[in-house]
Amino acid sequence: MIADGEALLGLWFDGHTEDADDDNAVWTDDLPIFGLAFRWLDEYFAGRKPKVHVPIRLEGTPFREEIWALLREVPYGETVSYGELAHRLESKCADGRKVSARAVGGAVHHNPVGIIVPCHRVIGADGSLTGYAGGLDVKARLLRLEGVLEKPD
Repeated sequence: MIADGEALLGLWFDGHTEDADDDNAVWTDDLPIFGLAFRWLDEYFAGRKPKVHVPIRLEGTPFREEIWALLREVPYGETVSYGELAHRLESKCADGRKVSARAVGGAVHHNPVGIIVPCHRVIGADGSLTGYAGGLDVKARLLRLEGVLEKPD
């Protein structure tokens, strides 16, 4: 996790910190924002929709920020396809621009606040599980936790 003291800037799985580089970072574990994030994660991994509000500041290209905002609108226990996210963004664009599912996938891949900004809820158009920074097994576990996928016998 990384924060600026007021907002969460990044949350990654172990070994997935490619976007966590910040030359101005000060490493500490006693920021109040971390307590909020840990409470959110505790609720989530207990199988409940978290009610804790974690302030987040997402920084990226305007396109990525638009996609990340759409990700935050995908409700707990639901999924959306990359193509559907592309259509949602197109419908918000007054200039009539077209957005490809592949471009959406690139933006989703660079989501700096995994789980809380729910990129794991994005699936293929055919309902298949596709790419996830934590691995497809983790994506499946998260979706099972939310009741999207059936738990294995």
